[in-house]
Amino acid sequence: MDDVDRRHLRRCVELAAEALEAGDEPFGSVLVAADGTVLGEDRNRVAFGDRTRHPEFQLARWAAENMTPEARARATVYTSGEHCPMCAAAHGWVGLGRIVYASSSEQLAGWLTELGVPAPPVRTLPIREVVPGAVVEGPFPEFAEQVRELHGRFHGEA
Repeated sequence: MDDVDRRHLRRCVELAAEALEAGDEPFGSVLVAADGTVLGEDRNRVAFGDRTRHPEFQLARWAAENMTPEARARATVYTSGEHCPMCAAAHGWVGLGRIVYASSSEQLAGWLTELGVPAPPVRTLPIREVVPGAVVEGPFPEFAEQVRELHGRFHGEA
């Protein structure tokens, strides 16, 4: 992980904190072009009932509508948490490039178990089980602990 990755992951954690402050699950993502231009960012927006309003899914849809296939393949998606299967599939179908995540699905599943939270309705899977050819980097402990703290707060941990 270099300073550029670190900067974008830091922003993902900030977006996750913004989601938490808005009463939503703490997830945030940033889409970056090959030249380093930030093309978009979003946070979770599932609190009002649409459980598909994940930032990775929204950014994949935006990329499909606004980027060439070549530009999508060279882009990087940074995210506070490893993509769920829905978001991983969207990433794969749209043809986005590299994924860099702060915390893994395995870590999230462990945290939720520790917190006594019921399992989600969709099984957590590593991105590569959904998109075998994906270029994936993560988790990164310096950010994963911050993400864990946000999930603890969301689920009522003191």
